[in-house]
Amino acid sequence: MRQAGRSLPEYRKLREGTAMLDACMDPEMVCEITLQPVRRHDMDGAILYSDIVVPLKAAGVDLDIVPGTGPVIANPIRSVADVDRLPQLDPSQVQPVVEAIKLLVKELGDVPLIGFAGAPFTLASYLIEGGPSKNYERTKALMHSDPATWHKLLGKLAGITGTFLRTQVEAGVSAVQLFDSWAGALSERVYRELVLPHSTEVLGSIEGVPRIHFGVGTGELLPAMRSAGADVVGVDWRIPLNVAVERLVAADPAAGKPVVQGNLDPTVLFASWEAIEREVRRIHAEGKAAAGHIFNLGHGVLPDTDPEVITRTVELIHSL
Repeated sequence: MRQAGRSLPEYRKLREGTAMLDACMDPEMVCEITLQPVRRHDMDGAILYSDIVVPLKAAGVDLDIVPGTGPVIANPIRSVADVDRLPQLDPSQVQPVVEAIKLLVKELGDVPLIGFAGAPFTLASYLIEGGPSKNYERTKALMHSDPATWHKLLGKLAGITGTFLRTQVEAGVSAVQLFDSWAGALSERVYRELVLPHSTEVLGSIEGVPRIHFGVGTGELLPAMRSAGADVVGVDWRIPLNVAVERLVAADPAAGKPVVQGNLDPTVLFASWEAIEREVRRIHAEGKAAAGHIFNLGHGVLPDTDPEVITRTVELIHSL
């Protein structure tokens, strides 16, 4: 899914003493960390080692990733004046990411490299809350109380995200994923009115590579998220893939069957091998309802996952 290396001892050894955001801007380190899961697990694709706040940091937003907490913003957005001060991203500000991608394309050969970025809503939630949140009180208050400021903020974030993804495509990634991690906190009505236009803008600005759109807890939002224009709909573990396909086809029959990504619960990798195999085979069977299926976890791999179990799971999937 993302940061697949964090369950690997070789990743922790390499990262020791290096802050997350510093690692994300070190081309050689990004290259090695991205390669580690491919090398160890024989993955079919590599996922660029990065973080959703990298383009914000590169553009000049004062933030840090605090271990055990996540992104923390020094000066959270509270007003339209704060939105006006939000910088835009120049591609030159993420040149280390470009260099890392070029290194990776050479190293990976026929293995495709997937780039990614955070979607406008998820980035906005961090900027407004000042860090991770359970209820998104300040974010939802701004959305409902001041839609004009909200749309202005998401418009700027769509610009930053679009620039970051297009820069990755120009550097050589084979596909991109738009991560709207926390969109599941919204109702479909609110999502369509206040979020969808901006995600649509981002995805519409990407040409020449497949686009994946993923969120957590978004079973009720899948038809809306598909309408944003991605080629692949990411599905977390809370809804079976065949049910997701049924919902998507019913919502837009003219669009036909979707291509889906997902959706093994990451915690299942802590279960017995018998249980893991049963779940993998179930998901594989349910995925046949789609026009195409990228087998993946339903969210990020957990740091304490046994790497040997991941390798064995990949081998099982390949055998299917």
